[in-house]
Amino acid sequence: MYTSSDQLSADRTVMKATFLDLRKRSREIVKALDRNQSVTLFYRGKVKGVIVPASSPPKKAVSAMSHRAFGMWRDRADMKSVHGVVAKLRKTRHAL
Repeated sequence: MYTSSDQLSADRTVMKATFLDLRKRSREIVKALDRNQSVTLFYRGKVKGVIVPASSPPKKAVSAMSHRAFGMWRDRADMKSVHGVVAKLRKTRHAL
């Protein structure tokens, strides 16, 4: 396991590790993630994945009403009653 001189940004370097390192030296890999370093995983000399440090706190949840699709059928006359539309959809295809 070693740290590469490749730079992702000014403060993040890339650590390269094998799957054996992942198993035997997981503490060092977690410390690298704590230092905001990405870890590139190699399996038999080929890149198999990249472990990226978790970003800053999760983004604030966005309400459904702020989505642009909310209310897109507001002007349709045949969709005024939600209960009527649902009843029509649930009705059998060939009413007896």
